[in-house]
Amino acid sequence: MKKINVGRVLLGGLVAGLVLNIGEFLLNGVILAKDMQADFERLKLQEPGTTFYVNVTLATFVLGIVIVYLYAVIRPQFGAGARTAVCAGLIAWFFAYIYPGVIYGSMGLFSLKPLLIGLVWGLIEYAVGAVAGASLYKESEA
Repeated sequence: MKKINVGRVLLGGLVAGLVLNIGEFLLNGVILAKDMQADFERLKLQEPGTTFYVNVTLATFVLGIVIVYLYAVIRPQFGAGARTAVCAGLIAWFFAYIYPGVIYGSMGLFSLKPLLIGLVWGLIEYAVGAVAGASLYKESEA
């Protein structure tokens, strides 16, 4: 039995995290910027500051590592490759987008338009990030 290659999980995870961070910047900072501003004003919230962006960026890199780790864990069962990487990415997408999206959307914290755009965007973003990160993963020999 082969062991999980922690070094490759970290390397691939950082690449996946980079893809996710770029995607999140484009989604929230460019595509949905006006909608996000309107929601902040509607909810009377201050715009996030530097500390928020640093924390979210670091957390997203950690999420990339978790996705590639998940890929490494399910790879023996499903086989190596993009299909398995997309499965790992979709599991993370569910927990990062669908679950909180339903909760926060039901509470009225997000308008419907950015919520739906974010769900679709995240689906693609997480699949691409997972494939990018998983492409660098190779198992250790036992």
